[in-house]
Amino acid sequence: MNHFNGDPSFQFDHANISEQQALLLANETDTAGLMAMAAKMRDQHHGKRISYSRKVFIPLTHLCRDVCHYCTFAKTPKQVESPYLSIEQTLEIARRGVQMGCTEALLTLGERPELRYRAAREALQQLGFSSTLEYLAEVSSAILAETGLLPHLNSGCMDREELNELRKCSISMGMMLESSSERLSERGKPHFGSPDKNPAARIATLRAAGEIEVPFTTGILIGIGETRRERIEALLIIRQLHQQYGHIQEVIIQNFRAKPGTLMATAPEPDLNELLWTLAISRIVLGAEMNIQVPPNLSPGVLSQLIGAGINDWGGVSPVTPDHVNPEAPWPHLTDLANQTESTGKQLVQRAPVYPSYAKNTQQWVDKKNHKALLIHLDGSGYIRDDSWLAGTGNSLPETYIKLPSLKIEKKNISAKSIDPTIRDIVNRAAKGELITELELELLFHVRGDDLDYVIEAADQLRKEVNGEVISYVVNRNINYTNICYFHCGFCAFAKGKVQENLRDKPYKLGMDEIARRALEAQKKGATEVCLQGGIHPDYTGETYLQILKAVKQAAPNLHIHAFSPLEVWQGASTLGLSIDDFLAQLKAAGLNSMPGTAAEILDERIRSRLSPDKINTDQWCSVISSAHQQGIDTTSTIMFGHLDGPEHWARHLVTIRQLQQKAEAAGLGVIKEFVPLPFVHMESPLFRKGKARQGPSFRETILMHAVARLGLHPHIKNIQVSWPKLGRQGAEACLKAGANDLGGTLMNESISRAAGASVGQEMTSAMFERWAQGIDRKPRQRRTNYSWAEEPGLVARTASSNLQRIL
Repeated sequence: MNHFNGDPSFQFDHANISEQQALLLANETDTAGLMAMAAKMRDQHHGKRISYSRKVFIPLTHLCRDVCHYCTFAKTPKQVESPYLSIEQTLEIARRGVQMGCTEALLTLGERPELRYRAAREALQQLGFSSTLEYLAEVSSAILAETGLLPHLNSGCMDREELNELRKCSISMGMMLESSSERLSERGKPHFGSPDKNPAARIATLRAAGEIEVPFTTGILIGIGETRRERIEALLIIRQLHQQYGHIQEVIIQNFRAKPGTLMATAPEPDLNELLWTLAISRIVLGAEMNIQVPPNLSPGVLSQLIGAGINDWGGVSPVTPDHVNPEAPWPHLTDLANQTESTGKQLVQRAPVYPSYAKNTQQWVDKKNHKALLIHLDGSGYIRDDSWLAGTGNSLPETYIKLPSLKIEKKNISAKSIDPTIRDIVNRAAKGELITELELELLFHVRGDDLDYVIEAADQLRKEVNGEVISYVVNRNINYTNICYFHCGFCAFAKGKVQENLRDKPYKLGMDEIARRALEAQKKGATEVCLQGGIHPDYTGETYLQILKAVKQAAPNLHIHAFSPLEVWQGASTLGLSIDDFLAQLKAAGLNSMPGTAAEILDERIRSRLSPDKINTDQWCSVISSAHQQGIDTTSTIMFGHLDGPEHWARHLVTIRQLQQKAEAAGLGVIKEFVPLPFVHMESPLFRKGKARQGPSFRETILMHAVARLGLHPHIKNIQVSWPKLGRQGAEACLKAGANDLGGTLMNESISRAAGASVGQEMTSAMFERWAQGIDRKPRQRRTNYSWAEEPGLVARTASSNLQRIL
């Protein structure tokens, strides 16, 4: 039948196809029509991404109690050198994988060989284990602990207790359902004599995995004698289990390959049309969000057609080990796989063995002790980090970003077809000053490949239109007057108060005389601004902040005082029993000129409540900023990203900042002068050290933050600043070519980034900033805090060196 040529009796909502409608598809013959529908569904959720996992394949044992008629993986004791690989042998394979950039250790084994072979029982006894699964747990734990590879276990049928034990030492697990047809276990059929291939046993394992929340891989094997209807029946069982537990992270559609030496050596293999039909049906039955995988090594030469059938994943591909289940089918080279994927307009993206939606919800899906091992590999989208850059280290950028001056779209010969039309439309509207939505901002944060280059170039072009070729900076001094704080922000390595954290610096509190001395010294050396911030000391009240302002203003009356985060303002007001407005009025009268928009972190309670649960919430932070604007006090704005957060939270944060600025502009008093992305410096952060956060953003995410901020905040916030202590020179220069226009301050004794583990530096000079700007063919210019130009003769010259005395 062909139901895709307008038969009205066969219309259905493919987003929620019923069981009856799905079974009717067994008679559908229009493969091309099914493929078109499946590809459209796939694109609605997965976009341009086609994922894969870079793995090593570790065959722990080839012994198996089952005798599947198509299998060459299973062997008898006489056919193997040893019943099991030793732990050291598995570690040696894993270490080679690490050297080749792998993140997954796929551990595959025969099912319960000790129940069939004395050799297996004796080998396990010598190793000190009672079962294969017990030994598997030991091996998996060793690989995770000693190499950092993430174990994915293909360990066959298991009960709930066995699954629970293996969950403790793995990231994810898998077992092919293969088929739900009991007919295939009858005499003469491929599963005869294989008790673990009984559909009921395998379904019970899938159910138990869902009950204890194991991210689980399953799938079907096509071409072993099942009918099309039976395939759909198996897919419906998988769908029902996933709807109940949400744990089926991917479904593999594997085509049977006839192998010499097996009982099915002469059996016909499914042709390409059969595979494409099944892939499309799988997408339609399982839905747009499901991850549908097909092994690329089993269908060489037709990968573009497989993509056209609605798949979004190639599965595990190894640059180190063969496919031990299909040794006759070598893996494609990763470069070839990327090229073939990109030839279809898609992008190859590396994932972990656990898919992004599960990786981003480790609390539910991953054993607590394995969180750090997983998180260290991930970016904010839940995929594998695509570069090794780390904020605060000053390490080299990926070559792509070093060569940003040549990223011109026309020079790269990027065709119009290679840019996602949705991305092109969002960028074009943003550049015209239209306000793009939260969802559109999130889409921009996900871009890769040519789309990434397009967003960067567009942001830089918009920067030229708004700011010209000038790179601005301010000569200032940071005075962090105390690092003692009674708040417990998990990310913060600056605040002290708990000796057991073993953090980098000792607690300190500067006296008023020392604060005044530092301010005067900064003024004498040519600074125009002093930035005052610190921890929330338990002895500080609002009166303390007023006294700090008075001390600075008396000692250095010409300095612009840029001071106190919204948290400090909130705490100061509450200690004096004042409203925020009244306290801000007092601060302004005492000398406050502007206010930093720090302590923002992430303005999304989904993350903020976990990141700093005892801190002021998003609404409170925004209310302080708005109150400052109403008092005629300008502020800045920030985001601290790369820890628990992701694109959806960054997008919400930008929208919140933009709305604050729109409100301020309407009032015509104080406004937000700049937006400053602050990549998370992880090294000394308690949150990271406890295995609860990622190791900061990748550089792709960092440069995107600057570029997307330029586009998303236009035309309301005109200045995007780089945080050079966190980015380093190369990082700062790259972001200045991706939409940013300001280098921030010379800082003189910045200590918050250093406390977090940054090694880039605490201080810069005007001469250094000028060399940076000139090095990328831009014009340096010193500004004041309010972005007016500092034209006083000799102002720059007096800041050529500082070597400030520092008392801590």
